[in-house]
Amino acid sequence: MNDQDYFALFGLPHCFGLDDAVLEAAWKRVAMAVHPDRFATGSAAEKRVAMQWSARANEAYRVLKNPLLRARYLCEFAGVDLQTETNTSMSADFLMQQMQWHERLDELNDHPNASDVAGFKQELAVALTETIAHVQSLLDEKRFAQAAERVREWMFLDKLIKITDGLTTDI
Repeated sequence: MNDQDYFALFGLPHCFGLDDAVLEAAWKRVAMAVHPDRFATGSAAEKRVAMQWSARANEAYRVLKNPLLRARYLCEFAGVDLQTETNTSMSADFLMQQMQWHERLDELNDHPNASDVAGFKQELAVALTETIAHVQSLLDEKRFAQAAERVREWMFLDKLIKITDGLTTDI
């Protein structure tokens, strides 16, 4: 088994569009093969190795099951560092959109209105859907550097959507 390549670990192709049922079946197959209980009568070293493989399989499944984490993983596996902590550069259009969304969020925080909050959440959902589709297209085309830029935008949208989940309209 290849412990560095999550896709190879499960015998899956390197692609963004994974079938959840196929991924889960592959994970179960690997998890059963390396489960520590299968090595209960083994040596301490065998038990330790089984525990390490089990943890690796669970981590691989966690990453590949989550579309955002899977996109990040594909970029990083291809050698593109997303530099999420240091690289905040984004396209000028997206930066302008960010500013508009932040202004709208401030307005909604100051003057909450159920209809406006719902409209804003819908706008963000549409933007997220478009971003995910663009990321998938870029990953399918093996354009990992461009995909990484869009993944950073996806991460921003993901955080903003979580913030809007906390908006209250009972004032």
